[in-house]
Amino acid sequence: MFEWLTGTLAGKYIFVFFASMIPVMELRGAIPIGVGMGLPLIPTIIVCILGNLVPVPFIVIFIRRIFLWLRTKAGWLDQVVSRLEAKAYSKKDLIYKYEVLGLFLLVAIPLPGTGAWTGGMVAALFDIRLKNAFPAIFAGIITAGGIIGLLTGGVVALL
Repeated sequence: MFEWLTGTLAGKYIFVFFASMIPVMELRGAIPIGVGMGLPLIPTIIVCILGNLVPVPFIVIFIRRIFLWLRTKAGWLDQVVSRLEAKAYSKKDLIYKYEVLGLFLLVAIPLPGTGAWTGGMVAALFDIRLKNAFPAIFAGIITAGGIIGLLTGGVVALL
């Protein structure tokens, strides 16, 4: 299976699409991986943006229920959930000050601890409705994809 994913053009695009859904990595890691696999930059950015968008509505709508369920399963899961919530709440000043613009900035700046997953958790924990959160997260993902694309393209051009 891995050989097909890395050995065909369609497989490579599918690989980076799913890689961009992974928390922490998201498109920030998937774009350089795709380019490193020999995919052209612009189509890779587009595929990664689409892949990074897929989990957002589910995170915003269901993460509170998932956290509640996880807390009941094991003590160590409660600790994991508490850390994730603390991470989201650490962004409260940005969200309270700038609201939806703050959510956009949180997702757009490609630094550790930012991205669509964190933006979705923040939106859910701060009761930002999906209809308001999704456009901000979408714009943030596009911006982050552009920044990572420029950085990746610049590095590739130097090689």
